Amino acid sequence: MTVTGPRNALDVVDVVALGESMVTFLPTRPGRLADVPSFERGIGGAESNVACGLAAAGHAVRWVSRVGADGFGDHLVEAIRGYGVDVASVRRDPARPTGVYFRTAGDRGTDAHEVAYYRAGSAASAMSVENVDLEAVRAGRVLHLSGITAALSEGCLVLMRELTGPGERRPLVSFDVNYRPGLWGDDSGPTVLLDLARRADVVFVGEDEAEAAWGVTGGPEAIRGLLPEPGVLVVKQGGTGATASVSTASGGGLVAPTRQSRICHSPAPLRSAYGSPSQAAGGAKAPGCATRPRPAQTPGTNESAATFVPALHVHVAAATGAGDAFAAGFLSATLRDLPVRDRLRHAHLWAAATLTAPGDLAAPPSRDHADRLAALDDAAWEKLRLGPGWTQAERRADEEVRTP
Repeated sequence: MTVTGPRNALDVVDVVALGESMVTFLPTRPGRLADVPSFERGIGGAESNVACGLAAAGHAVRWVSRVGADGFGDHLVEAIRGYGVDVASVRRDPARPTGVYFRTAGDRGTDAHEVAYYRAGSAASAMSVENVDLEAVRAGRVLHLSGITAALSEGCLVLMRELTGPGERRPLVSFDVNYRPGLWGDDSGPTVLLDLARRADVVFVGEDEAEAAWGVTGGPEAIRGLLPEPGVLVVKQGGTGATASVSTASGGGLVAPTRQSRICHSPAPLRSAYGSPSQAAGGAKAPGCATRPRPAQTPGTNESAATFVPALHVHVAAATGAGDAFAAGFLSATLRDLPVRDRLRHAHLWAAATLTAPGDLAAPPSRDHADRLAALDDAAWEKLRLGPGWTQAERRADEEVRTP
């Protein structure tokens, strides 16, 4: 069934996130899944994690997905709405269930943990061009996607290609590669993800996953050689830090948004390197927006300016969801038109908020708090030590160096 309906400029948001969210069951004590007697319920999903973090920070955000017509679907929609996310475009599927997964409580900061997914045949895996509200998806300054969605089904992959293709209605596309080999039923995953990443404007990828998916070694410079097209490429380098390279050919997609919002008030357009700046849902172009086709490029020929920011020293409670928080922090700072260094610092700070909390989601630091920390000089930044509860501290920046 094709979902249609009139929309207007009031429906425009800062960020739209599309993807599957699942109910998460967290053990009440450490141990193997076989030995844990009880679990606590939460929510988890790469794209909805980004949406919830951005909404908690005051951005206008919409989550688009499908869930089952079941209690778990009710819980997901209510919980994500509770963060301030617009969930009006989430569809209910009476024939398919909401996905769920279980994970262990101990050693989640390493690879020594268990995760059991029950998502095959889920409602979200049935997302397609025909049953997703494309008007709602495209009515944002930024559209955030991840490679997980492309792996769920052929219909989801067709949808991803539609949303990342050229067109006048295309917003700036943010893409987190999120390579999950176990989700792909064949060896097509790396090729599909590379194609989608090359279509995007802002790309997030881990140095380790770039090697696992594409065999790329040599760090951020080598990865940029493989991905010259995105305006911004953010390479996460584990505990070392992260590097953002900004394409000089595309303008980097780094200009502040056109539309007014609770957060952003700049008249300059947020550019997409593949199509036009995002337009109001009614179809009219935003002031000053003109279609700007993707520059013709070949791998290795695009010049870019790279910025590296070291990672923070963090007492890790759980690593799950930290990558999503990192992406949300970077996008939040991008919407505010902060310098590239500060975008990376906000990304690290948002990731640290999740790393020091037990679940997939954690409230980001307040804007003033994060801005003070992001403004520290390099020496003070590298001395920061962040432990559980640090986001609640409201001390001055020079008093916020904490020992785990």
